[in-house]
Amino acid sequence: MKISAFHRLAAVAAVAAVLSSLATRALAQGYEPAGSSPINNALGWIQDTLMGKVATTVAVIAVASVGFMMLTGRMNWRYGATVIIGVFILFGAATIVGGIQAMAH
Repeated sequence: MKISAFHRLAAVAAVAAVLSSLATRALAQGYEPAGSSPINNALGWIQDTLMGKVATTVAVIAVASVGFMMLTGRMNWRYGATVIIGVFILFGAATIVGGIQAMAH
């Protein structure tokens, strides 16, 4: 079974969203159990990497290229919309997790 580039991008976006939400949740709890500092530092680095300038640039290029391919008929609108929604989820992960936490309390 061959995996398309679209499915790879969707999987990467999903993993990035999960890791970002884990980092946000870990840092937002307000306490640090003994020995958790290296874990918090690693999750913070991952979140900073996923939300940094390089990630933003890659996301802009991805959305622009997918949008162009959809407009010229080279990509199915359904697949293109999935990529764009994945980018929204990636960059909105912290807000999504914050909303879920607010509802839980």
